[in-house]
Amino acid sequence: MSPSDRRTFAIISHPDAGKTTLTEKLLLFGGAIHLAGEVKARGAARRARSDWMKIEQQRGISVTSSVMTFERDGITFNLLDTPGHEDFSEDTYRTLTAVDSAVMVIDVAKGIESQTRKLFEVCRLRNVPIITFVNKVDREGREVFATLDEVAELLQLDVVPMTWPVGMGGTFEGIFDLATNRLLLPEGDSREFHGKVIQTSGVDDPQLDAILSADNLAKLREDVELAQAGYAEFDGEAYRNGDMTPVYFGSALKEFGVDSLIAAIAEFAPPPHALPAEPAPVEPTRDEVTGFVFKVQANMDPNHRDRIAFMRLVSGTFKRGMKLVPTGHGKPIAIHSPILFFARERELADEAFPGDIIGIPNHGTLRVGDTLSERAGVRFTGLPNFAPEILRRVALKDPTKTKQLRKALDDLSEEGVIQVFYPEIGSNWIIGVVGQLQLDVLLSRLDAEYKVGAVLEPSPYDTARWVASDDAAALKEFLDLNRGALAKDRDGNPVFLAKSAWEVGYIAERYNKVTFAATRER
Repeated sequence: MSPSDRRTFAIISHPDAGKTTLTEKLLLFGGAIHLAGEVKARGAARRARSDWMKIEQQRGISVTSSVMTFERDGITFNLLDTPGHEDFSEDTYRTLTAVDSAVMVIDVAKGIESQTRKLFEVCRLRNVPIITFVNKVDREGREVFATLDEVAELLQLDVVPMTWPVGMGGTFEGIFDLATNRLLLPEGDSREFHGKVIQTSGVDDPQLDAILSADNLAKLREDVELAQAGYAEFDGEAYRNGDMTPVYFGSALKEFGVDSLIAAIAEFAPPPHALPAEPAPVEPTRDEVTGFVFKVQANMDPNHRDRIAFMRLVSGTFKRGMKLVPTGHGKPIAIHSPILFFARERELADEAFPGDIIGIPNHGTLRVGDTLSERAGVRFTGLPNFAPEILRRVALKDPTKTKQLRKALDDLSEEGVIQVFYPEIGSNWIIGVVGQLQLDVLLSRLDAEYKVGAVLEPSPYDTARWVASDDAAALKEFLDLNRGALAKDRDGNPVFLAKSAWEVGYIAERYNKVTFAATRER
């Protein structure tokens, strides 16, 4: 095996665009699962393999990033399913630091929504190449050209349609693959794709007259002629540079377009490449094993109270039992039970290669942002903390459970679900989150996993900023005179808690030798 056999990618979308269903169908087509967990009415369905947390099952949304691996035609696919909910940008951002490409899912009826655009901007910051999948073409939606032009205009990308829907909604008759000239047809009462394919010489092939309705066929021929004249041809280099997106149309629910999407990821998506680090970027061909922790998740299996650090392997061949040095404390740790994730099943990883995601069970040793390497001296960069937008106090329903609360908050802050600030004056811990939904996740997990009942109370503070200065005297003066508004984060870094954005500006102007940062690299 080699890095060129790996495709490590994320799926990004707005909520309800069909991302979780597409994830399942990719796993199904890749042979990783044998039953697609479609979300059916009355709660009778199996939940998607990627949505395991109680709150996810109740709400039908993904609120934490999951990792799934499957193999097909000699290629190992590492799929990172990211939260689509707008309140989870921080976890999503960290996940996107661990991938080499992304699939952007768009609802054909809604087009590009606000969250899709935010996630795309994160991809653009890191030059992550994107394949676009326009979903739900078996339902009524917008004109194909309107969707393509919106992607081109809003995201400033060259678009290349690789497939084309024949009709839409009630008139939907299949998908035409422009690259292979194959027509994919629905079968059965549910009108799903079960593999019925007609090979043609192109949209002008006379055999299509007997297969498709006259109106749909006429429109298909006209649209394809316009598209081939109006859009650029696919250019692999432009795609890998993040300047061009190949566009596939389909229905994840009806299984149209999933096969074509997997084939496109295998053929076009880049294998692992050099990632930014200090003192220099690290190439996947480097002999020394290196990687970084982009996610920590506690209690994925509540029966075992486990705690897993997810590490993206960047270089070298990892072997079970080898010792790696984390940047967090510099003491080598032996990794005896590394895990690979196949859908919801786990397997011990005897070895892993660049691009792979392995889970490392640990008890608080590893944290988000840690670099692991055979020898110290490498540190991967670009995994930031974001200043919280919501601050709350946590009050226990049962005051005797203070110790359990402290353990829970430590775990959840290590995962990056919340940030905990310890005020210099007073004993009430302050909880910071990027979005409102994280507060619901906090309360849900406190109750379900730690058996701690708690309520959230208003905090006198509105925002937080990390403070630092090259001028030690100026920093000391600020800290001494503002102790009532100061706290420490879990690493002991000083944090200024402000009552409003205006106060941040006022204080920053008054203490112009001190920096007030909204992000801090881990």
